[in-house]
Amino acid sequence: MARHIVGIGGTFRPQSSSELLVRAVLSACERMGARVTMFDGAALAALPHFNPESQDRTAAQAAFVAALRDADGIVIGTPGYHGGVSGVVKNAIDLLEDLRGDDRVYFDGMPVGLVVSAAGWQAGGVTLAALRGIVHAMRGWPTPAGIAVNSIAQKPFGADGALIDAGIAAQVDTQARQIMGFRLEQAA
Repeated sequence: MARHIVGIGGTFRPQSSSELLVRAVLSACERMGARVTMFDGAALAALPHFNPESQDRTAAQAAFVAALRDADGIVIGTPGYHGGVSGVVKNAIDLLEDLRGDDRVYFDGMPVGLVVSAAGWQAGGVTLAALRGIVHAMRGWPTPAGIAVNSIAQKPFGADGALIDAGIAAQVDTQARQIMGFRLEQAA
């Protein structure tokens, strides 16, 4: 059975660089045999604010949580807003508190690829580190290869949204190989 890799990321702007980076990693995973699902900026923006006091979920929230329950790996992408994770991405991650009582709690035993697009190197690095901390707190395994793109200095995508930067394409392929090749020895 094909591994299911779920992508989370983007902004309110369709085809944002963070969304395109997540899609690029998902495409590479798909070429390696994965089944992929993408929750882009529009899908994330449609999720109501997470309220830990309420168990009521919209159909969109339930579908998002169900996809993550079924996932074998995750790719999370965010813009680096002032050195932090964007609100729509953080809200989606917060909703995954619904996984706390599952047999596989949160991201336990899953590889998680992380990508950041920021208007500067500092914001990219700081945001990537913040994402790694979030994934660790949720028991996930961040891939060794994280991707941080400086959207001012680098132009990774063409007008059609295709990845045109060979260096970033190599990073995308490396991250996809790490996600698809991840094996966790389960205790007997």
